[in-house]
Amino acid sequence: MVLWIEQAYDRAMAIAVQASLLDDPAEAPRLGPLGPTVRRTTLAFGAWVDRRPAWVTGAQGLFDRLVDVVPWRAERRQMYDRVVDVPRLVCFYGEGESLPDPALEQAREALSRHYAVELGEPFVTAGLCCYRDGRDSVAWHGDRHGRSRREDTMVAIVSLGEPRPLALRPRGGGESLRFPVGHGDLLVMGGSCQRTWEHCVPKSARPVGPRISVQFRTRGVR
Repeated sequence: MVLWIEQAYDRAMAIAVQASLLDDPAEAPRLGPLGPTVRRTTLAFGAWVDRRPAWVTGAQGLFDRLVDVVPWRAERRQMYDRVVDVPRLVCFYGEGESLPDPALEQAREALSRHYAVELGEPFVTAGLCCYRDGRDSVAWHGDRHGRSRREDTMVAIVSLGEPRPLALRPRGGGESLRFPVGHGDLLVMGGSCQRTWEHCVPKSARPVGPRISVQFRTRGVR
């Protein structure tokens, strides 16, 4: 069940005021090189994580524009015997839809080129999540709807705004790992990661500013 919730939308629109000016909002966003600047961490079971800190410079202006132009929506979901608010705002751009800023189109094309040999296909969709403060989060999960349930795939995440950790743990239990993801950083989960590992963005008890996560995926993966 998906509902528009006015209070949640207003809260999202206020985040531009709350955001720390981590760079000049008037500076146009620019993508750095990939190639050898990308650092890979090999995980168990054929999974891996790539990281490229500060891939997007001039990210504050991009963050502010996405706050304003993305048609953010609040979701509510059935949880056992009650309906609860999903603790983040979301928006999804399917295959063939124009993305809300040219910088995201450029990022998707650059990632498709960089991972062309390993991935064998381009990234075609973009899911956006807005974490308004430390109360917003996403629970442990893997992106296993569609082809990723049975095939290796990649999910490429561009993070904008306040740094938040992305935690990963083996599916079925085990020691978790935390990857800090900051303003303009790129993190890519690949190999069997969606099938053999779970990931989450945990809640924070300390004051935390807003963050936008942009997740690029291939056809038939959610």
